[in-house]
Amino acid sequence: MSDRLFDRRIKLRHIVCFLEVARLKSVGGAATLLGVTQPAASKTILELEDILGVALFDRSRRNLSLTEAGEVFLRYAGAGVTALRQGIDSIDQAQSGGLVVKVAALPTASARILPDAVRRFTAEGLKCRVRVVTGPNAYLLSLLRLGDADFVVGRMAAPEEMTGFSFEHLYSEEVRLVVRAGHPLLDRKPFDFAMIERYPVLMPPPGSIIRPVVERLLIAHGIARIKDEVETVSNAFGRSFTRSSDAIWIISEGVVTEDLAEGRLAILPLDTSETLGPVGLTTRTDIAPTLPANLLMEALRDVAANIGRSAKA
Repeated sequence: MSDRLFDRRIKLRHIVCFLEVARLKSVGGAATLLGVTQPAASKTILELEDILGVALFDRSRRNLSLTEAGEVFLRYAGAGVTALRQGIDSIDQAQSGGLVVKVAALPTASARILPDAVRRFTAEGLKCRVRVVTGPNAYLLSLLRLGDADFVVGRMAAPEEMTGFSFEHLYSEEVRLVVRAGHPLLDRKPFDFAMIERYPVLMPPPGSIIRPVVERLLIAHGIARIKDEVETVSNAFGRSFTRSSDAIWIISEGVVTEDLAEGRLAILPLDTSETLGPVGLTTRTDIAPTLPANLLMEALRDVAANIGRSAKA
C-alpha cells in the first residue's frame, strides 16, 4: 500500500460496500440494500482488497466471514464513516442553527413509546430537532452503522447482525393475532389455532425482524404455510385492511396498543407467550451518543418504565 496518508484509490463507495457486506455476510444482500448489481458489489470489494493488499473476507465457506484483517478494518472503517457523517452534520447544523437527533425506529416503537418520549424531549425547550426514520430492521441498522442515525429503538436484532452494536433492554412484548371488533373467531369456543387458515392473514415479509418469530409460532401449531397470505410492513394498510375485512393481522402488540384500548381491534384468544421478545435501544459500541441523543434515550427509558409499571399493576 502507498506510503501516502491515505490511498486516493479508496473511495467512500468501497468503504460503504465493505461495511454492508460485513454486516449482512452476503454480497447479494449488500448489493440489494445499496441499489447496485451483485457483480458491481463484488467488483467493489475486490478493488478494495487489491488496494489494501489483503483478503478481507474468507470465501471458503458457504457464508462470507471476515478474515482477521477484515475484522481490524471493520473496526476502523465503521468509526471513520461515522466520524465523516458527524462532520457533515456539524456543518449542516451550524448553517441551519440547530442540532438534530436522528432516531431510527421500528414500527412497534414508533407507535408505542416514541411519541411520548419525543413530547417529553421537546418540552425541555432545547434548540434541537428530532428526525424519525422508520423501515425494515436491516435498513435501520445500516443507517446506524453509517452514522445516519444516532440510535435504533425497537426489537433486538439477530445476534449475527449485532456486530459492533450494543443493545439495552427497555421492555418486552409479544406478537399478537388481531382482528376487527365483531370478528367471527372472537366467539368461537373452544378456539383452535387451525381456524385462522379460513381467513386472509397479514404477515410480516421475509427479512422483517419478527418474521422468524411468527414462522416458529405457526409451525409449532401445525401450520407450515398460510394459504391466503398478504405480506406488508405498512401499519396504515394493515390497520385499514383488518378493520374493514375478516383478515387476521399478525403484528407486534406495540403497533396496535391504541387500537386495542379503543376497541377498534381485538386479540384472538391464543397463547403467544413464546413470541415474547425484548424491545430496546441499539447503539454503536465505538461512538458515544451526543448529549441530545442521550437526553432522548433517557426519555425513552422513562416511558418504557411506565409501561413496565402498568403491566405489573
